[in-house]
Amino acid sequence: MAASRPSPSLRALVSRVVDYAGLFPPAALPMREAVARQAVYLQSADAWMLGRLVVPVSRLNELAGVAASHATIGTLPWRLSVLIDDVTTDAARVREFSNAHGERFVVEAVEGRAASADEIERMVGAFEPGLERYVELAPHDDPRALLESVRRAGGRAKIRTGGVTSGAFPSAAEIARFIARCAESGVAFKATAGLHHAVRGNYRLTYERDAAHAPMFGFLNLFAASAMAAAGSSEAELLPVLEEHRGAAFAFDVDGMRWRDHVVPIDRIVHARRTLAVAFGSCSFEEPRDDLRELALL
Repeated sequence: MAASRPSPSLRALVSRVVDYAGLFPPAALPMREAVARQAVYLQSADAWMLGRLVVPVSRLNELAGVAASHATIGTLPWRLSVLIDDVTTDAARVREFSNAHGERFVVEAVEGRAASADEIERMVGAFEPGLERYVELAPHDDPRALLESVRRAGGRAKIRTGGVTSGAFPSAAEIARFIARCAESGVAFKATAGLHHAVRGNYRLTYERDAAHAPMFGFLNLFAASAMAAAGSSEAELLPVLEEHRGAAFAFDVDGMRWRDHVVPIDRIVHARRTLAVAFGSCSFEEPRDDLRELALL
C-alpha cells in the first residue's frame, strides 16, 4: 500500500489527531468490530493520523478479552484514553487494568466531567500526574475561572463540539471563546463529537438513511483556529476560521498553513499541537481521512 504523502504542515496539524471512538454514537459499534477496525487503522498507510482508542472505564475488561482473541491486533501496545464516571472507584479500576494488561495496553489519558473547582481538583488529583487528565467543561459558559482551576490542578480541558442532535452543537462564538481562553490560560484541550468532517458544512447527524442534517464544525477549522490562537490571533479572529465553509481557503505547504491572508509557520503549528489543541474524538476514522483525500490534501 502506498504511503500517504501530506505536506509537512498538514502532517504537523493532524498527526495523531483522531482519537478513535467507534464504541460511541452515532457509530456505537460492538467491541469486536471497534477492535477489528482499530487493528486495521494501525496497520494502514494513514496510521500517522490515528491517536488513541477511546474506551469507557466500564468496558476495559471487555476490551482486553476481545483483543486477546483477535488474530490481527497489530502493533502493541495500544494507546488508550479512558472515559470515567466516578472518580473514587474509576481511578482504582484504571490502575488495576494497567497492572494486569500493561503489555498490551497503555492508558495515556482519562476523560471526565466537572462543574466546579472542587470537582476538578478531585478528578485530576485522583489519577497519576503521568496521565493526561481531561476535564470536560460546558461550552455555554465562559470557562475562564474553571480553566484556571484545571491549570492549577495540572489537568487539561475538553470541549464537546457536537452530537447526534442539532441542539448538541455549541455556537462558533462559544468555541472561539473556549479556544482563546485555553490559549490565554496555558491549558491544552481536546474536542469531541461532531467533527467527522474536515471543513464546516451541512452533514447528516447520524448514519441512518433518513437522518436529519445540521451544520457541523470541521476539524481543519478547529485545529487551524487553534494554531492561529497559539500564534497570537485574537478571539474575534478565530470566529471566521471556525465558520469557514470553503476547503480551498485552507492551504498547506512545506513552510506552514495558510487560511486566507493568515499564515501560521510550521513551528507554530507544532507548538500549538503540543501545548493547546491535542486531539479530537471521532466515532469514524474513515470520514476525517476521506475528507482530506477529497480535498486533495492526502
